[in-house]
Amino acid sequence: MALTLQDRIAVVGAGAMGRGIAAVAAQAGHEVYLFDMNADAARAAPALIRDEWQGLVKRGKWTQEALEAAAARLRPVAELAELSDAALVVEAIVEAAEPKQSLFRQLEAVLSDSAILASNTSSISITLLARGLSRPERFAGLHFFNPATRMKLVEVIHGLATDPAVIDTLVDTVAAWGKLPVRAQSTPGFIVNRVARPYYAEGLRIVGERAAQPETVDALLREAGRFPMGPFELMDLIGHDVNYAVTSSVFAAMYQDGRFQPSLIQQERVAAGWFGRKTGRGFYDYRDGASRPAPQTEPARPAPAGVVTVGELGPLEALAQRLAEAGVTVSRSDGSDEGWIECGGVRIALSDGRTATQRAADTGHADWVLVDLALDYASTSRLAIAVADQATGGAADAATGLLQGAGISVSRVDDIAGMVVLRTMAMLANEAADTVLHGIASAADVDMAMRYGTNYPVGPLAWADAFGAPRLAEALQALFAHYGESRYRTSPLIRRLAANGGTFYA
Repeated sequence: MALTLQDRIAVVGAGAMGRGIAAVAAQAGHEVYLFDMNADAARAAPALIRDEWQGLVKRGKWTQEALEAAAARLRPVAELAELSDAALVVEAIVEAAEPKQSLFRQLEAVLSDSAILASNTSSISITLLARGLSRPERFAGLHFFNPATRMKLVEVIHGLATDPAVIDTLVDTVAAWGKLPVRAQSTPGFIVNRVARPYYAEGLRIVGERAAQPETVDALLREAGRFPMGPFELMDLIGHDVNYAVTSSVFAAMYQDGRFQPSLIQQERVAAGWFGRKTGRGFYDYRDGASRPAPQTEPARPAPAGVVTVGELGPLEALAQRLAEAGVTVSRSDGSDEGWIECGGVRIALSDGRTATQRAADTGHADWVLVDLALDYASTSRLAIAVADQATGGAADAATGLLQGAGISVSRVDDIAGMVVLRTMAMLANEAADTVLHGIASAADVDMAMRYGTNYPVGPLAWADAFGAPRLAEALQALFAHYGESRYRTSPLIRRLAANGGTFYA
């Protein structure tokens, strides 16, 4: 059952995040206390919140009367003792364990036994923060995303000692505030900051192997993967100092698991002070007069008059239909377990995690060109191709002309295992699967967290179901075989689903 509007909410920390949380609670109808060690910050907070609300009034999303009523519910206070009748206190101070633990002990001394304490931490263990409290069962994580007034997602985090009834109350309360709550057990990174690590890590690995430049990786993940931003522009927006610190924190907390290993490429940017947009330089140059480099795009090549599809194409079936709609004659042929599109002797196939070079060696056919994954082949505007080292000179031109004939821009990347979008999706799904396997969160909550916490176009587990667990397991096993690193080990849950034909949403 949610807290009632008669229950007072307190927010400790009047920075941007604390003000945002206070604004959400006040908009919902609660009286909200605001405390900050800097009394001037607490006193200034209501006016800053009003300024943001005024924008809602100007856009016709709120009335001036509603604004004034909500503003009257904001009460800056100068002493922690003034929070004594709060039913819920949300901490939003510096991201360090000791100051938070000290604050919570002080709060316990002034609050009622029934009050709930919550931390807005994005990465610190809720179990650790509760240690030393006399009522750890009344303590939980309540992780809002920045800006709290606009981002819908809230991670509600269960520490080892947290009473399940407290989690239920917080989930219902957050929902009553118009947010989307997801439940998570306390674990490094919780849901979003854990599952999202491969999005950055695989992009950095691809660039580190000189398979593609950042602008090409970004374009492929935006246009083919339909992510709102590529990993490099997103890291530049977040700030490399912040993103690298989160990765390093999760890596340390996970006992140096290779899946979370920080990148030396990003470390160099942190060392240089190239934090991204806020410093003017990151992977891109944001200084006055600087231009954004264009993604690698193959020049125009002639489209074929006709092609033959061999075997089952799987996800590429939508591409074959698109070719037919563009006027290319598409003939069908059976006789192979490995589906491909035959174009003048060149075999064009969806990447299965192997390199094109390995596929050529395995089949004894030199002219292999692999096509990267897309969320929707029927509408994608860009695809990556990779060409086998053994291929003849015209193979790349044949594949390029074929895709361009369907209205698709083509970026050629070096022949690396898993290409760009496929390996990114596979690793996101792999980490999401382990999060479910270990009881951190449900499949539905993981997908909701990634959709609304990071604006992914679809949850990684829903995408995995559409792609198919057997195909996903095959791609991950190929990555593991290629690199020989535990980073690419396949989640046991994916192995199980691949073996029994199950799905995450069965």
